[in-house]
Amino acid sequence: MNLKIKTLVDGHYKAVMAQFDLKLFEALKPPIGEMEIVEFTGSKQGDRVHIRFKSPLKAEWISEITEDFEDEKQAYFVDEGKVLPPGLTYWRHKHIVEKVTENSSHIIDDITFEGPNILVSALLYPGIFMGFYPRKRIYKKYFKK
Repeated sequence: MNLKIKTLVDGHYKAVMAQFDLKLFEALKPPIGEMEIVEFTGSKQGDRVHIRFKSPLKAEWISEITEDFEDEKQAYFVDEGKVLPPGLTYWRHKHIVEKVTENSSHIIDDITFEGPNILVSALLYPGIFMGFYPRKRIYKKYFKK
C-alpha cells in the first residue's frame, strides 16, 4: 500500500533537507506512547535509525538509509525497514523536499508498506496515516520563519 502526505513549509528546499537531523526526528515523535531513539546516524545512504517502542506495544524498528539524492528541484532520502514491528513485513519511506519557490518547499512523506496479506495491510493503513498526518502541523511549526 502507498500513502503520500504533502506539506508546504517555509524555507529553501536545500535548507529544509539539511534540517532532517536528530532534532527534527525527536520533534516528530508521536505524542501517544513511549519510544526511545536508540540510534540515529543521519539521513545519508548507509546511515541507520533504530527505534525502540516501549508502549503501548513493545517493538524494535531498524531502518537503513538506502538512497539519497539532490538536484536543482528536489532532495530526498529513502529509509527501508530492516527490523519491523509485528504486522509490518515491508517498509519504504521516501522523504522528499521539493522546491516550490526560493523561500518555500513541499515536504512529501511517500510511504510504501505491506503486512503479511492485503487484509492486514488495509487494517494498518489508518494507523499509519494517523501516525504521519500530525507531521504536517509539526513541519509547518518547525520550519516557520
